[in-house]
Amino acid sequence: MKNLSGTITKEIDIKSTSGDITFANRMDHFMARLGVNRNGHLIAPGLYALGKPAKDSPVFASANYTLSFDALRSALSGIDAYILVLDTRGINVWCAAGKGTFGTDEIVRRIETVKLHDVVSHRILIVPQLGATGVSAQEVRARSGFKLEFGPVRASDLPEYLKTHQATEEMRRVRFTLLDRIVLIPVEMNYILIPMLIVSVILSLVGSYTAAAAAITVILSGVVLFPILLPWIPTTDFSTKGFIIGGLMALSFAMNAFYGMMSEALWLRSGWALTYMLTMPPVTAFLALNFTGSTTFTSVIGVKREIFTYVPKMAWMFGIGIILVIVLSLLKISGGM
Repeated sequence: MKNLSGTITKEIDIKSTSGDITFANRMDHFMARLGVNRNGHLIAPGLYALGKPAKDSPVFASANYTLSFDALRSALSGIDAYILVLDTRGINVWCAAGKGTFGTDEIVRRIETVKLHDVVSHRILIVPQLGATGVSAQEVRARSGFKLEFGPVRASDLPEYLKTHQATEEMRRVRFTLLDRIVLIPVEMNYILIPMLIVSVILSLVGSYTAAAAAITVILSGVVLFPILLPWIPTTDFSTKGFIIGGLMALSFAMNAFYGMMSEALWLRSGWALTYMLTMPPVTAFLALNFTGSTTFTSVIGVKREIFTYVPKMAWMFGIGIILVIVLSLLKISGGM
């Protein structure tokens, strides 16, 4: 291909792109939102030319997740620029930064691979703010010579940002609106729907219709109700938020077991009520942890702390609840009640 000076060069591979979002792109976004082929929504890493960039055109870094790349290029429609796409294994910027794939080493390696020094005359690379957790600007500059600018949270603010290269307080503000949370639900449902149906069918076949309803309720509470109510649930940990929702859902089933079995002994009714309080909350809490990687409400350290602190408690609660169910069922079968 020809470089910017008009001479022939085979050393630098610059791919072309545009700010247009096609129907095929929108279908890809739709399938990604549904969680279909979750690891397949990616583009080839490398350097992309948007419009007709010159040597002094800005350079933006992006993940090779199609939704991240498409959000960036569509926001920059009409602007001549370069997009340096990192190999994040098809993961978005925020999650990839936490996993280390959108990080210092990959930025330095990609700058060298595409020979960015020969493409542009300046030494500035604009990086998404949400990628900051995985990047050391000081180290990137020492190793590559490129200074990093952390741009705004939202790609849509980039045209305004380019006027001054200064992000306003509003541009830095991270939002996680109701719509942002709702679009996460289909992805989680895609992975939990079949197991939920299998469990509910098995419980129904053995005659435990209430338990089947409880299984469906607790799973839907974890993947649907939790993200919707997330900001308004007390406590800061996702796990404890999940325990609260699961506990509220379990309470209705526990009360039904206690007051709906008036012909049974008090201790028996109490035992069945307790099984719901032990088994349902930890399931919702565990499912709630799946949303930690989709939001900016948590940090990598915070998520690790939650896992080590609460997952053992979830396992113990659920395990004790299942043992209690087995004991009560065996006693019922043996006619000891």
